[in-house]
Amino acid sequence: MDIAKYIDHTLLKPDSTNLQINKLCQEANEYHFASVCVNPSWVSYCVPRLTRKSTNICSVVGFPFGLSLPNVKALEAKRVVACGASEIDMVINIGDLKSGYLTLVENDIQVVRDAVPQHTVLKVIIETCLLTREEKILACKIAKEAGADFVKTSTGFSTGGATVEDVALMRKTVGKKIGVKAAGGIRDFATAKAMLDAGANRLGCSASVAIVKEALSKT
Repeated sequence: MDIAKYIDHTLLKPDSTNLQINKLCQEANEYHFASVCVNPSWVSYCVPRLTRKSTNICSVVGFPFGLSLPNVKALEAKRVVACGASEIDMVINIGDLKSGYLTLVENDIQVVRDAVPQHTVLKVIIETCLLTREEKILACKIAKEAGADFVKTSTGFSTGGATVEDVALMRKTVGKKIGVKAAGGIRDFATAKAMLDAGANRLGCSASVAIVKEALSKT
């Protein structure tokens, strides 16, 4: 299995240094990951350091809490695309969802979708660890309706990460037309494969190299 093509090679820690971002890009060039996923301030830095045209730059918006105002999220999305990102992982307003303000949640996603070119891949993080089963279903349906290309489980900065059960539920909810990204706590090949088998078609990982090496050792 060429698992690298499913992985967003991720470094979102607030104390990330230029040396660590350099290494991230070098590893992406070597292992052919789907993208590197970095904070907005690093997007333009990654552009000249990625030599493979097939490796995209993904950046986060409203990260990690999702509580920025919608117009601020839209501006952030617009700016990271201008800097070189072709994929965006945005966090929904979780409090609005749990309060039942569903129109506000949809609008929050829609203004980001409208702020960037249609070919920009928009992934919507619903932070599954903070939601009930019913809220997860609602969040997925709203994201799909608002034009998301993916729904994503987690930021990796909350109380939990991806689970096989959540990925399966998300895939069942959104159907086959949009993607499901599993992120948070995926540190080995067995877990990564379990997420893909459950319906994910993108993985957010910081242990990407170890996962790929383990996969290669099994072939």
